[in-house]
Amino acid sequence: MISRILEERKKRYDELHDLLADEKVAANQAQYQAYAKEMSALTPLINEYNSYRKILKDIDETEKVLKEKGHDREFIAMAEEELRDLKVTSKASESKLEEIILEKESGGDKDIIMEIRAGTGGVEASLFAADLLRMYSRYAVKKGWKAEPIDSSTTEKGGYKEVVFSISGKGVYGRLKFESGTHRVQRVPDTEASGRIHTSAVTVAVLPEAEDVDIEVKPEDIKIDVFRAGGAGGQSVNRTDSAVRMTHLPTGMVVTCQDERSQLKNKAKALRVLRARLFDMRKTEHDRKISQSRKAQVGSGDRSEKIRTYNFPDRRITDHRIGLSVHNLEGVLEGDLDEIIDALKAEDKKLRLASK
Repeated sequence: MISRILEERKKRYDELHDLLADEKVAANQAQYQAYAKEMSALTPLINEYNSYRKILKDIDETEKVLKEKGHDREFIAMAEEELRDLKVTSKASESKLEEIILEKESGGDKDIIMEIRAGTGGVEASLFAADLLRMYSRYAVKKGWKAEPIDSSTTEKGGYKEVVFSISGKGVYGRLKFESGTHRVQRVPDTEASGRIHTSAVTVAVLPEAEDVDIEVKPEDIKIDVFRAGGAGGQSVNRTDSAVRMTHLPTGMVVTCQDERSQLKNKAKALRVLRARLFDMRKTEHDRKISQSRKAQVGSGDRSEKIRTYNFPDRRITDHRIGLSVHNLEGVLEGDLDEIIDALKAEDKKLRLASK
């Protein structure tokens, strides 16, 4: 199955190479840029595929040499060692090809909009939402990604009712897409005098950022209202109507943004969030249709699905989708998420390959 996909991608890559050399295509800048972008996206896969095919050719030639008679023992030993190394390299290359294909299919190379909302648990839930924001922000720093605030609604205790932000960088969605769902926390709140453990919940939504080619948002489908942004008082209060409320009329979807002092910048950020939510809506429906016939990924991405429990008394984090427990709660909340994410990616890869 993978070999067929690779040949299809190679054929398309060659077609794009010819198209970009066509004078008629070059004269149409929009079409030329679309083809150039598609070719650029395919280049890492094709480069790896060409390396893989060369390795297979070297394996075939080495095996033929070993079948020939007349070679001394030292030569045979060297050839056998080279063959072993080539086979190890071919397996690694094959695994990398599978990874690239699956990442491309799932949009793993996209940037994301992340939304964290306090659920059941009142103040404690809002404080845990702040903990998760810190966790993902720290993880972004470790990965060399850029996190950018978009909108938030805070509480008096320093928590968040809701916080929306973007994360951009290489492979962001591919690593954070599994974070969508309900995160449950079990701990003793600071306000609990009796030491009783409370259970609270926070929902996380991870939306791949959509581009113009992914989702078209027509100007006539948008209603924009502006208002004065809230603030902490003093110089922090915005004295102009820079905050934006954007309503998508066909779906009734509403997005607000008041992070920037510039109304224009807030409009641009709100549009990014709107496109991401519309794209996620379409992707969710597509994934739902696929899952009716086969389970092809870890978790459904449903916000109501309880995906993880953070147990403070036992210093344990459990991911319920794969039954993984990690006794490193403090480290994870400081952004050490790789152990959990790597395990989720490995299971997801296994499921996706099995479904092909």
